[in-house]
Amino acid sequence: RRVHGAHSASVSYKMSRGTTLKDISADAFIPALAAHFKRAGTMQVPEWSEYCLTGTAKQHNPYSEDWYYIRAAAIARQIYLRGATGVGLFKRMYGGSKNWGVSPSAFAKGSGSVARHILHQLEKLKIVERDDNKMRRLTRDGRKNLDLIAASVRAKAGAAEEEDAE
Repeated sequence: RRVHGAHSASVSYKMSRGTTLKDISADAFIPALAAHFKRAGTMQVPEWSEYCLTGTAKQHNPYSEDWYYIRAAAIARQIYLRGATGVGLFKRMYGGSKNWGVSPSAFAKGSGSVARHILHQLEKLKIVERDDNKMRRLTRDGRKNLDLIAASVRAKAGAAEEEDAE
């Protein structure tokens, strides 16, 4: 909605509405959602997650014990933002530069099994569902839950700002 007047072309404001995931930065949202997944205990981390590499370009397994929850939160956020996606997108997104020694480096895709397993886990939690084209998209309840977590992150950030102001 625009404000009418002399500066109507440059001055605008948003009507008040609820907080969505798009209002929160990824740096604040992803750890909060990962902590929610871990605290809820409904997401089953596979036994091989301790030893696996997240792509062919990686030389070591992830150092963080919570890497699986963080990756699941990042994937859920990307599905929210992009709409219907598949495993191939996440293979490209989490790929990196492969070191070939003295030869020039080249791009290598990330692990498809990690992305696929996380998408299966998100389907079990009813956050993601398959559409008619076999792509994964967010469910209505999944969108609602992610928006609720985003609102709680924003409320905590607002409370922290008020404490800093005092």
